[in-house]
Amino acid sequence: MTDETDKRALAVKVAQLYYQNDWRQSRIAAELSLSRPTVSRLLQYARESGIVQIRINNPLVSTQQLADQLKAHYHLSNAIVVPSEMTASGELLELVGAAAAQYIEKVVKNDDTIGLAWGKTIHAIAQHLSPEDVHGVTVVQLKGSVANTKQKNYAFESVNAFASAFHTLPQYLPLPVIFDHQTTKELVEQDTHIKYILDLGKKADIAVFTVGTVRDSALLFHLGYFSQAEQQYLQQHAVGDVFSRFIDQNGQIVAPQIDQRTIGIDLEHLKKIPERIMVIANPAKVQATAGALQAGYANVLVIDQGSAAELVKKLDESKGEN
Repeated sequence: MTDETDKRALAVKVAQLYYQNDWRQSRIAAELSLSRPTVSRLLQYARESGIVQIRINNPLVSTQQLADQLKAHYHLSNAIVVPSEMTASGELLELVGAAAAQYIEKVVKNDDTIGLAWGKTIHAIAQHLSPEDVHGVTVVQLKGSVANTKQKNYAFESVNAFASAFHTLPQYLPLPVIFDHQTTKELVEQDTHIKYILDLGKKADIAVFTVGTVRDSALLFHLGYFSQAEQQYLQQHAVGDVFSRFIDQNGQIVAPQIDQRTIGIDLEHLKKIPERIMVIANPAKVQATAGALQAGYANVLVIDQGSAAELVKKLDESKGEN
């Protein structure tokens, strides 16, 4: 056995104890009857000779790349991809909600009006808000919030939590989001208070929302708004909803008759709000997210890493087909 072979064998042993067993260099020196400088030189030799290869997987690099791609393709003013590779699905919503809350705290200014959707995602954001030194903020619901069933939609909890965080009173829209008849909805819109709330929403500086899916489990399908035939039609023709307005893959309205029965901000008025923050924490929402972004309903996206990767994959597939 040559001196070089002995050196390599000793370097392997030192490297295993240091990197795999997490021993300190002083302990390795004592265990192998070596000096501390010798252990240090052997570790350096192990790296230089390729015995030890160090690779750093930085999730921030890949998330930044995803964010840059989404921002460029959809002409967003900001895209935040939340690292989530090692996150359990049950914790995903809290992680993204915290990131969205942090962003909102940065952009909200004195006397801003914040318009809200509702649902679990918005509620998760609300739970993480802790703004400082902001005054005169108004918080308003941008769509009806009363359900026809006991299914929880987190509408009042969300607007109350936002209002509490910004030390203001919530402005409710205490109506069903979808009426049985268009004429009823139009009559209600003429009420002085309802008109005030709707106009307040149209003048919002910031909108915070997510998208819904058309899966059987979608919240809107459990709130008593649709007949079975209507639900089937939406599932066949829509990819999801934005503020309870159902859209196709290009973000265009599906089922105008249903849309005309829907109360709250319409999608053209939504596009006029300066800061439109869409928050996504579920890969099942990728199709609806793509449609909403394609139509320009959001100019800020906060999204989990897995969903962002699926969204970019859809873009790449679309480019390949063209």
